[in-house]
Amino acid sequence: MIVALDALLSKRNVTLAARELDMQTPALSRLLGQMREEFGDPLFVRSGRGLVPTPFAEALRPKVQALAAAIDDLFQPTIASRQSEPFDPGWNVPSSIAVPPLAMRPANLLDGQPSPAEVAANLDRVGQSTSPHDRLARNIGVLGIAGGGHGRPLTMEEAEEAMAIVLAGEADPIQTGALFGMMRVRGATAPELAGFVRAMQGHVAARFEGRFGRTHASGPASRLEADLDWPCFTSPNYHNPPWFFHAAKLVAQAGHRVLLHGNTGSGPAAGRYEVVAAALGIPVCSTADDIGAALATQRIAYVPLTALAPQIHRLIGLHRLTQFRNAALEAVHLLRPAGGHTSLLGVTKPSHRELHRDTARLLGLPHISVLGSVRDVAQYTPFRPATIHRLIDGKPNDLALPSRMAEPPATPRPRGTSLEYWQGVWTGAMRDSRAERIIVGTAAFALFSLPGTTGGGFDEAMDRADYLWKQRQSR
Repeated sequence: MIVALDALLSKRNVTLAARELDMQTPALSRLLGQMREEFGDPLFVRSGRGLVPTPFAEALRPKVQALAAAIDDLFQPTIASRQSEPFDPGWNVPSSIAVPPLAMRPANLLDGQPSPAEVAANLDRVGQSTSPHDRLARNIGVLGIAGGGHGRPLTMEEAEEAMAIVLAGEADPIQTGALFGMMRVRGATAPELAGFVRAMQGHVAARFEGRFGRTHASGPASRLEADLDWPCFTSPNYHNPPWFFHAAKLVAQAGHRVLLHGNTGSGPAAGRYEVVAAALGIPVCSTADDIGAALATQRIAYVPLTALAPQIHRLIGLHRLTQFRNAALEAVHLLRPAGGHTSLLGVTKPSHRELHRDTARLLGLPHISVLGSVRDVAQYTPFRPATIHRLIDGKPNDLALPSRMAEPPATPRPRGTSLEYWQGVWTGAMRDSRAERIIVGTAAFALFSLPGTTGGGFDEAMDRADYLWKQRQSR
């Protein structure tokens, strides 16, 4: 009950909590009924945004979190340097790339600052020639911080300006918190996310001298290009093996250039995907030259966000202080640093799937595939129904995929680390039919999403992916 209550307090949704606990929704509902009887309190009440904890449940939250963590510790490996790991310390390692602190410029505000009404009256007088603090304050004021709370969402241009100031390190810390906090309350719009993405692309382009980022007519001839953009930004608490790395390598061995980029938080497991990529023979790159060479010779590369854009990495890492996902994490999935014919996105929230597609349309991306996923990474499970929200030549196109097969039984795992097991499935040393179907299905989803690759639909893509899996090279 403690673990279930912790999940419910975190997700505020019975279905999502049950999915995290790997149990049926009715079973968790019955367990919630037991908890209400045990505690003599409703614990949660329903609202338009899901379950809202009662004051009694909120008071229990710190104790419940501590107890749930202690219970998890009983089943997790321990190492001398830390009390416990979410799982395998073989790939839960700190990032090898040093990341500077989030750059900011405090405003040093003095007593006697203007009132909100005075600020609202001055917003329209703030021009491009004023300081970054004033320009960012104007955009925050538009959201409703000033002017009596009667705000509106930012336009794409306003959002781009605001994010550019933050990424340049010119924002006051209070302004950064106000910007993301207000957007969290309102909910980000497609124009706001598109503006953030454009600012991120400009920031990355400046760091890599134009070889990444937005394409310009006068851009350098050596600009890097991939066929498939595959963002993989997941929580350090994501416990399932990353089978999508195997699928990405299959697509690369089929002749398509694949660029994976992402991170796994900013804590002690931040370097997980660097270990995972290296273990599979995928080059881990931090410079434009390294990425270009990897795409040319091996047709696949993984770029940690810490190398691509440390400032964006630090913005996402603010989650540890705020305990909410800010709009930077939503936008970074559409960064598409090396172009590509299409992007593969995994999106958890149903309402955000069309939001990301609408954002892609505003950015002028002709092709994209957004997959409903339990985590924010494109990994397809063929024994569950799924919907793909696509852009095809810039036009929305939804595809509902039914469950394609019964779920294979879980394979008992031998002694050894999760990393060794994950590698063994690729090499054939371990046989896991469930994992293999996820890998083949995810590779099929990627091939199907590439324009002009499979004219025969998803069935042809599955056959092609199955052939690639059987003919795979071990390195």
